[in-house]
Amino acid sequence: MMKGKNIHNFCIVAHIDHGKSTLADRLLELTHTVEARKMRDQLLDQMDLEREKGITIKLQPVTMLWDEVLDSTETPMIPAENVADADSRNHEHILNLIDTPGHVDFQYEVSRSLQAVEGAVLLVDATQGVQAQTISNLYLAVEAGLEIIPVINKIDLPAAQVDEVKQEIVDLIGGRGDDILTISAKTGQGVEKVIKEIVKRVPVAKQDKEKPLRALIFDSIYDEYKGVVAYVRVVEGSIKGGDQISFMGTDMKDNAVEVGVMKPQWQKAESLMAGDIGYIATGLKDVRQARVGDTVVRAEDKAKLTALPGFDVPQPKLFAGIYPADGDNFPELREAIEELQLNDASLQVQAEQSEALGRGFRCGFLGMLHLEIVQERLQREWGVELVVTTPSVLYRVQISDGTVREVQTPAEWPDGSSIVQVEEQFVLTEVIVPKKFMGAVFELFKQNEGELVSQDYIGSERVMLKYTMPLRELVVDLYDQLKSVTAGYGSLSYEMGDWHVAEVVKLKMLVNKDVVEALSVIVPREAAARTGRRMVARLKKVLPKQQFAVPLQAAVGGDVVARETLSAMRKDVTGHLYGGDVTRKRKLLDKQKKGKKKMAGMATIKIPAKVYIEVLKNDNN
Repeated sequence: MMKGKNIHNFCIVAHIDHGKSTLADRLLELTHTVEARKMRDQLLDQMDLEREKGITIKLQPVTMLWDEVLDSTETPMIPAENVADADSRNHEHILNLIDTPGHVDFQYEVSRSLQAVEGAVLLVDATQGVQAQTISNLYLAVEAGLEIIPVINKIDLPAAQVDEVKQEIVDLIGGRGDDILTISAKTGQGVEKVIKEIVKRVPVAKQDKEKPLRALIFDSIYDEYKGVVAYVRVVEGSIKGGDQISFMGTDMKDNAVEVGVMKPQWQKAESLMAGDIGYIATGLKDVRQARVGDTVVRAEDKAKLTALPGFDVPQPKLFAGIYPADGDNFPELREAIEELQLNDASLQVQAEQSEALGRGFRCGFLGMLHLEIVQERLQREWGVELVVTTPSVLYRVQISDGTVREVQTPAEWPDGSSIVQVEEQFVLTEVIVPKKFMGAVFELFKQNEGELVSQDYIGSERVMLKYTMPLRELVVDLYDQLKSVTAGYGSLSYEMGDWHVAEVVKLKMLVNKDVVEALSVIVPREAAARTGRRMVARLKKVLPKQQFAVPLQAAVGGDVVARETLSAMRKDVTGHLYGGDVTRKRKLLDKQKKGKKKMAGMATIKIPAKVYIEVLKNDNN
């Protein structure tokens, strides 16, 4: 543990692209945590994908040292790799920052991070104002009892509306507009004031060093040299390298191979004490054995201690099949997914076989962004070309024998005659839009089965709408549609709600009257005909022609709701005739017609893999 008088643990709460990572960069510079020659933009965003998209995917903690008695420009430079020098000085303040994800998909990780700190910087873009995810994460911070420090960023931009945004924040959390800090994280203007406010307002961490060890895991990653590395907040007691530890939620035991802090690289320390944020390197080989939210204790104390509250295992919200575009690349895909799982405990994977696409995996994701990130990482980092099927959600299906099945895919859907009731999960959605787009948003949510719950104004120009709606309508492309109808100004967040009775059915696709299970989908009953027409039209366009006419049908149970006919390839059997009566031609044509009819009754259409890909592929592919 570093010998500091006061430990201040805090995080930054912000919507996507409001400047959270840029502010973290300036804090690192002002506290001289990173040498100038090693500094780069979005330093705490480790992945190229994070820097390209301007979002934080994997949270990153960092420990900074600050001497309030000195001006920041006079603080002596401490080489980041020189741990001995850093520990030898009696720094007045230790600042522990957790740079958390801002997207709703990772809300559980954000909630655990908030439990590990005492304060939160509420960062709002001066050009965009309060957004939906800002409010969502703010509510989590308030529920956790954190000290909130409101900050308006990007005041250097011509489009900045500082006074209007101040009023929005005051309406949201109360207080006075004069107490809200204004900064430009890009230029550094006003950032030192943020540090001073953190030191002044964020409560000093409690240091119950004499109690038995209890530490909260707020993230964990896999390192090939150190095994699973758990990022922890030590709530009580202390831990040092070599201690035998136990994980209360997963009931695992291991040794703490090494402990230390992040600056932002790992730096080994003799011990971590109550109040500290740091890491524990273990010998575990699977991050699912050291899950986010779990409690670390000494093995000998486990029986007499209780776990810290809030531990949960995040459940996937949507499911999609991932297959290699070339079936020969399945071993590469399997290896890539196994490696990806080492650092993503929330990704659920199960091998599956598809008659259409061959061998692949049925994967569970936290949301559409999580799916997009996994897809891009597999393609970019491992070079595997993928086919990703249209995402689906979980249904609870009550069967006539009294059992209830959880169904993820159309292939698992029970026979319609045995279904008593189907339930699906709803979500409570918060949407913030300029009031001039309200009409378009009302129409969009009406089309997606949204039911308006409340309508409140934020300032004079923007409105917050709350809807309840089925999760299935949200997960595929509602966010993109919202951005489209609001010219990019709309923002959306959601939280999971209750289960409701669902009017959904299995839409089967038939080719030459044979059911093609791989093309079946689960759809709302009222949308079955519309979806069926779209799918048979697409199938007609991409399916190769046969020697005979092929009926293409979409059916619900025994009722056909859409049909197209793929015309036959025409072979001119009369082309060799050079004369004679017309009856000669008619005889040959009748013979051909009978042959085609006989062939159609006997033939099974072999559908090429690329046809399945074209019909099933997600728009994100």
